Amino acid sequence: MSHLDVAIVGAGAAGVYTAAALRDVEPDVRIDVYERLSSPYGLVRHGVAPDHPDRIARLTAGLDAAFAASGARLLGGVEIGTDITVAELRERYAAVVIATGARHDAPLDLPGPATFGAADFVAWYSGHPDARPDWPLTAESVAVIGAGNVALDITRMLATVTGGFAGNAVRDIHLFARRGPADTRFSAYELGEIGDLAGVDVVVDPADLVPDRHMERMTRQFPPVRKVVDILREWSMRPLRSGSRRVHPHFYRLPAAVLGADRVEGLRTERAIPDGYGRVDGSGEYHDHPVQAVYRAVGYVAVPPPGVPCDPATGAMIEQPGLYVTGWAKRGGVGLVASTRAEAAQTARKIRHDLVRR
Repeated sequence: MSHLDVAIVGAGAAGVYTAAALRDVEPDVRIDVYERLSSPYGLVRHGVAPDHPDRIARLTAGLDAAFAASGARLLGGVEIGTDITVAELRERYAAVVIATGARHDAPLDLPGPATFGAADFVAWYSGHPDARPDWPLTAESVAVIGAGNVALDITRMLATVTGGFAGNAVRDIHLFARRGPADTRFSAYELGEIGDLAGVDVVVDPADLVPDRHMERMTRQFPPVRKVVDILREWSMRPLRSGSRRVHPHFYRLPAAVLGADRVEGLRTERAIPDGYGRVDGSGEYHDHPVQAVYRAVGYVAVPPPGVPCDPATGAMIEQPGLYVTGWAKRGGVGLVASTRAEAAQTARKIRHDLVRR
C-alpha cells in the first residue's frame, strides 16, 4: 500500500485531532474530513458560551494549528446518510472514523409538561445554524437540573439580561443536583463566575454543606473538590447584595415530576439522604418549587449516523474492521479537550497498526 486513504466523519475536536494524530504516525496518509455544517469545530464553535470569547479563541487557535498540520481536506456541507452513505465511504477509503460527537440531550424521564434540553438552548445562544430563531425568556422562575459545567453555563446565561437576553424576565434560577457538593462536576472557575455576575445574589442553604464522611474524604483527597465546596461555603455566609436576580443551588434533590397541565407550573423534588459513600437514597420527603420553565442539563448522547452499527441495549456505536469511532461519539458527552486528544492519538495508532503495519 503506497498510501492510506482515511475518511473522518465530523470536523469537531475529535475529528481534527484524529487527523493530526494520523499524520504524526503515518506521514503517507491522505485524509478527507466530512462535516455536516459549512464550517468546522463543532461544539467549540457552537457550544461554548458567548460570554467566554477568550476560551473560544484559544480553542479555535489550537484546532486551526492541528488541522493545518494534518494536511487534511475539509468537505463541508455534506450530510452522511443523505449526500453520501457510510457504506459508500467504506468502499472508497481504507478506514472510516466516526467523530460526530454527542449533540443530543440525554433523556430525563419526568412526568408532566415538556422541558427544555440543554443542547437546544446552547445551540440557540451560541448561534448554531440548526437552532430555532428565538427563545422564550418569559419565565420569572426557572429550574436547571444538572451538576456539571453545562448546567453552570445555562444558569449563567439565564441570569443574563443583556445582548440577546435583553428581554429576559428571570428573577430566580434554581439549580438542582442529585448528590452533594463534593460530587458535582463543576469546575471551580466556572462556579466562581456565578458569584461574580453583576446584579446576581447566590443563595446557598448551609444545611446542604454539612460534611459527612464522604465529603470530608473527597475534600481532603481532591483539591478541586475542596475548592468547589469552599466557594459554596463562602456563598452560604455572604450577605445578600439586593441583586435583581438570584441563583439558588440545591443539593441532595432528586427530580420527581414537572408540575402543571399544559404548561410548566413547578418542579417537584425528593429530598435525598447521603449514605456516607457518595450515594444517595430517596427520603420520601417531597418539595414543590414554583417555576415556569425547566432545563435539563444531564448530559449529551451520541446518535449513530445511518449505517453505523450500534449496541441495541446501550446505543454505543460498534467498531468493525475499517470502521472506527472516537471522541464523544464513542464514550458519550464526557471528557474535555485533553482526553479527546489522547483518544484521537489512540485511534490513529490503532488504524496504523490494523492497516499499515500488519
